[in-house]
Amino acid sequence: MNVQILPPGYKTAPWAPPEKITGAMLAEASSKLIELLRIRTNPIGMRLYEDPKDMEKIQGVRKPTEGFKFTMCQMVTQSRWYGFTLGITVDNTRGGNCGGVVGLNHPGEGFLSGDHMNGVWFGNKEASAAHQAQMPRVPDGKYNGLVVSPLRSARLDPPDICMFYGTPGQMIYFINGLQYHRYRRYDFTVTGESACADSWGRALATRQTSLSLPCFAERRYGGVADDELLMACPPDEFLRAIEGMGHLGKNGLRYPFPPYGAVMDPALGMAKSYS
Repeated sequence: MNVQILPPGYKTAPWAPPEKITGAMLAEASSKLIELLRIRTNPIGMRLYEDPKDMEKIQGVRKPTEGFKFTMCQMVTQSRWYGFTLGITVDNTRGGNCGGVVGLNHPGEGFLSGDHMNGVWFGNKEASAAHQAQMPRVPDGKYNGLVVSPLRSARLDPPDICMFYGTPGQMIYFINGLQYHRYRRYDFTVTGESACADSWGRALATRQTSLSLPCFAERRYGGVADDELLMACPPDEFLRAIEGMGHLGKNGLRYPFPPYGAVMDPALGMAKSYS
């Protein structure tokens, strides 16, 4: 019988992401995520392209109907709800911050100066301009196309980032999974309106795991539910979290969290986990 010898202080074997992450790996991981967290809609991937012609090589890629312009959150919803693989250029977006967050265009002086949102989301031009200045963005000038696709399709091989919507309870369990083998404190940003900057904008620009509070536009145009948050992370972090959640489940820590009762002695329940 083979006996695995663990490093000092380890109760489970160390984990590291595969050297090469493939779309097929992420498709399998997507199914596991749905099983572990019981999320409502498809986990999706997003990838930027310098040459839009490269998007045409993706099996089943769709393009928005000519003349139609969508917000980015609408296109994300089309992928996570309907299962579409969408390839877009700046001509398919509403421009401004929409394409500017992912680097498909310069946001424009109307946004950056604060004029566009002054008197709408902000009571003065200074606050509106500060909002734009502090917003995470992919720098413009390099990328000219973007594809969003369900991870289950494995059509992005691999995507730049993986994303899914979930409730606060689902998100904290995902973060617990991320921290199982390698603890890291995660700090997230809150831009306010234009919250896509905190999710896919920040994750694409920095390759950091990013959790966001979806904004008014995401909820009005993208149909995001009132109890949904958005997680965006690089593929290795996506795999790391799912592997970690598997171990948590073996330890009896599973989602959904069964309420123990506000009038019960917590020591009785804790004894099961902290033996």
